[in-house]
Amino acid sequence: MQYIATKICQAGEIGIHGNLFGGTMLSWLDEAGASLACYICSTPDMVTLKMNDVLFKKTVKTGDHIRLFGKVIRVGTSSISLAIEARRFLFDSRESEIVCSTEIIYVRINDQGKPLAIDQQLREQIT
Repeated sequence: MQYIATKICQAGEIGIHGNLFGGTMLSWLDEAGASLACYICSTPDMVTLKMNDVLFKKTVKTGDHIRLFGKVIRVGTSSISLAIEARRFLFDSRESEIVCSTEIIYVRINDQGKPLAIDQQLREQIT
């Protein structure tokens, strides 16, 4: 998986049970995935089509450093599917553990918001 970004859980992002609010995690996953999709497809014109099952494996607490990673699962004519993982970085051991994972599909769009083909040469390079 490819490193995308790091987020730090802050007090204002904590829900009623003392953990990172799930909606915040979803936002982090989507933003990281969109960033990677745009980079891979060489365009800023990618939008989220679908987020598949999200698995919240471990809680996230204030001060946790969450690193986001992604990889291409498949590429279609105008879409790209990515596996995205959020991993807590453990400073003591310099290791990480998966706290959340999902698959997100992004679609390239034109100025009218309609699907637009990803460049054929890029599709061949990606797959």
